[in-house]
Amino acid sequence: MKTRFLGKSDVQVTPIIMGTWQAGKNDWVGISDEHIIEALRAAFVNGITTFDTAEDYGNGYSEKIIGKALGKVRDRIVYASKVWCTHLKYDQVIAACDRSLKNLQTDYIDLYQIHWPAGSFGSEIVPIAETMAALNYLKEQGKIRAIGVSNFSRSQIAEAANYGNIDSFQPPYSLFWRKIEAAEMPYCVENNITILAYSSLAQGLLTGKFGLDPQLLPGDNRIENKLFARENYQRVQQALAQLRPIAEACHYTLAELALAWSIAQPQTCAIAGARNAQQAIANAKAAELQLSADILGQVEAIGRIVTDRLDSDPVMWNW
Repeated sequence: MKTRFLGKSDVQVTPIIMGTWQAGKNDWVGISDEHIIEALRAAFVNGITTFDTAEDYGNGYSEKIIGKALGKVRDRIVYASKVWCTHLKYDQVIAACDRSLKNLQTDYIDLYQIHWPAGSFGSEIVPIAETMAALNYLKEQGKIRAIGVSNFSRSQIAEAANYGNIDSFQPPYSLFWRKIEAAEMPYCVENNITILAYSSLAQGLLTGKFGLDPQLLPGDNRIENKLFARENYQRVQQALAQLRPIAEACHYTLAELALAWSIAQPQTCAIAGARNAQQAIANAKAAELQLSADILGQVEAIGRIVTDRLDSDPVMWNW
């Protein structure tokens, strides 16, 4: 799989990145460690060399699973992890990074990101200058190779960039959730910041696997996802009905079509999770697919059946 440079750094990432929120198990149901480990290894064998995690995913459990599954090929892969919004003071950032290094069984993290801005979820407001000072120190020490931010607004990205180089921005972004196109994406393109789109399959909606009446079990974070709310969900089904014949004509699955659309967007790589090896292999395949300008235009227009009716809130869940 061809790689792309991450922002202005020398880190090279794959256009399809394996997301591992589910590996932490918190906010998910029916997750098997054995199947996740198989998925991680299958992703690597099939060309995905970039793996995204966070200390908040199961309080480090996702990181530990990655370290266990991929430790033997560490020199051939890229780890991206994140520091949580309650750990943004200088000493807290250093300590959080050290914990993540231990969990991942490595002595460096290729990309270290601020998961949510200070103040999120009632957390303490810490000046971005202080957090960036800690990240710059970690970079100087060789413990991290690049710095990124996640769930930031355009102004927050620009403020962080005043205190150090920002190589990536990780927002929710998919055919059904396109809030960043108005402000954050143009800023990233202008400043050579790679976009790492999470929920690029709209938490599974773009696979088409959910029926007209989705049955989500208690504990599944998707219960709070705005796209699963009744009126939005009806529009999702309308869009999927129009996307299916396009996917079939291209001999793609719906998921492959959606991921191919995502990585065709400006400076965008797509983070896609997987519960098992089969899903990981299918996600990897999308990196080799290229959509014509005509198909991209058709797909984009259909996606607006959903996105044109959403409110302006950038957070995808009713948290």
